[in-house]
Amino acid sequence: MTKSDLIEAVAANMPEHWTKKDVESAVNTIFGAMKHALVSGDRIEIRGLGSFRVKERRPRIGRNPKTGARVDIPARKVPHFTVGKHLKARVEAT
Repeated sequence: MTKSDLIEAVAANMPEHWTKKDVESAVNTIFGAMKHALVSGDRIEIRGLGSFRVKERRPRIGRNPKTGARVDIPARKVPHFTVGKHLKARVEAT
């Protein structure tokens, strides 16, 4: 599902006075708040779906697959999603 598909699905379930533009603005606001929370180092928990948090990856040594040369990979922060038990159970049931 793309962001456009999400907007379409939400717009289909909203009252008629909500335009697609209103729904798009709401979706963008939610995603913006989520981005801001992760950048700030906060954890996001959505009941029934899962949680998002930022994990730190330690520096490591990698290899260039083409040349086999050693490559130093620096430490970095990456977003991480942990699926909730309700979503996991529903996906496994299908």
